[in-house]
Amino acid sequence: MTYDLEKEKREAVIAGRRALTSLRAAQEDLNSAKNWGLWDMFGGGFFSTMIKRSKMDAAKQNMEQAKYELRNFSRELRDVSVSYHLEMETGDFLSFADWFFDSFLVDWMVQDRINKARDQVAQAIWKVENILRQLQSL
Repeated sequence: MTYDLEKEKREAVIAGRRALTSLRAAQEDLNSAKNWGLWDMFGGGFFSTMIKRSKMDAAKQNMEQAKYELRNFSRELRDVSVSYHLEMETGDFLSFADWFFDSFLVDWMVQDRINKARDQVAQAIWKVENILRQLQSL
């Protein structure tokens, strides 16, 4: 069996694009959760907490999917002799505390977790986009 670099590059690009799709979906959910979290911090009440939690749950699901896609992307990159460490934590966002101890301090702590997750997702998007650009130039 012969090694087909172009085929391996295409497979890596497809895997990278799948990872980007999940990462961008997580980014969108986290941005929405951040906005609802700000509303919640300044007196939004139960419904804003509920919507924020829903967005956080959706973001976590997308981040889990992105972790899976990033692992696949890493495997495909090895096939074209490119190696990158692509990993991401999903965290728990302090969900129990957010529901049962709804206060400014807890809301602020949750908001901090949302912002850290947003930074992590943005960094992963940047890395994947750069790797995809490098693949195009191989």
